[in-house]
Amino acid sequence: MSVLNINRAPCLNDEDIVIFGDSVARFLDEHAPPERVERWRQAGIVEREAWREAGEAGLLCLAVPEAYGGGGGDFRHEVVVMEQIARKEVSGFFTSLHSAIVAPYILHYGSEEQKRKWLPKMASGEFVGAIAMSEPGAGSDLQGVKTTARLDGNHYVINGQKTFISNGQLADLIIVVAKTDPSRGAKGTSLIVVETAGADGFQRGRNLDKIGMDAQDTSELFFDDVRVPTANLLGGEAGLGFIQLMQQLPQERLTIGITGVVAMERALALTIDYVKQRKAFGQRLIDFQNTQFKLAECKTEATVARIFIDRLIGLHLEGKLDAATASMAKYWVSDLENKVIDTCLQLFGGYGYMNEYPIARLFRDSRAQRIYGGSNEIMKVLIARTL
Repeated sequence: MSVLNINRAPCLNDEDIVIFGDSVARFLDEHAPPERVERWRQAGIVEREAWREAGEAGLLCLAVPEAYGGGGGDFRHEVVVMEQIARKEVSGFFTSLHSAIVAPYILHYGSEEQKRKWLPKMASGEFVGAIAMSEPGAGSDLQGVKTTARLDGNHYVINGQKTFISNGQLADLIIVVAKTDPSRGAKGTSLIVVETAGADGFQRGRNLDKIGMDAQDTSELFFDDVRVPTANLLGGEAGLGFIQLMQQLPQERLTIGITGVVAMERALALTIDYVKQRKAFGQRLIDFQNTQFKLAECKTEATVARIFIDRLIGLHLEGKLDAATASMAKYWVSDLENKVIDTCLQLFGGYGYMNEYPIARLFRDSRAQRIYGGSNEIMKVLIARTL
């Protein structure tokens, strides 16, 4: 039971899910101890060996059927992994992007040949996955993508630039959002898989210097006449990309809400421990009414968020999570996450501003939650369309 003192939703309380959570925690204690994670932060990238170790332990592509090398589980197993990574502060190790965002595109829209070709390598950690949506002039507005994929015989020739691409330095497999028919707007958008090894004209740019998530290799990517077989198109025909994105983005936005709640729980636990030890004016910080009221507010808000997110996990497992509700989770939880963590940092005083304190890292890492996966302003637009 977490600092929130509430039981998880029944679907997350099954014995096998709880046992699996314990095994993931042990894996992270052994393979991602603080000193190793700090090396990743200093390097600006999670070493490739960590991906292989996660694959060997069966922690990648858990919701992918066993026939394609996956774990044969469901979304709950992905939830367990992303929550444990957040709880252990292994920020930057974006297995959730790899397993719960990239792999589902291949699983849902890939041909049998594509699934058998790529999913086992993703499940083993041999391939690291990424998805290239954002561009210098197109972020949340995916209809504004300028990258093109021109048909040339049995190949597409890809030209364009992508930025803010998570797992960009390591990625072996990248789902590229491109215009196969620029004249048709959104209906001319397609998803094409690029295998980076031996891809002439493909170049990785900078590993971007960010406010937070220091260990995440968020990158620029360049495509200069990159030739990709037409067999790498997802969905069997061109022009389906925008529909595919809209169908899969709710799960991505739910994952942002899931990790946001864990970040709030972690911030609360750290802060409660600190204010019980730190003294000011002859008494513990926890004994001041202001401290009690601030933490009471944070705990209440985080509890409401936990109940909301667990409910949406249940809806998603039933296939009933709609795009607008997922947008509510993404925007509201990430806004709340930033508010709660900021309040907690304030209670640390000057120490909260020091990067050596976990609360400072939580503060920096949480800021991107309001931007990626579609900015929170765009989430409100999507919700407003249902009014």
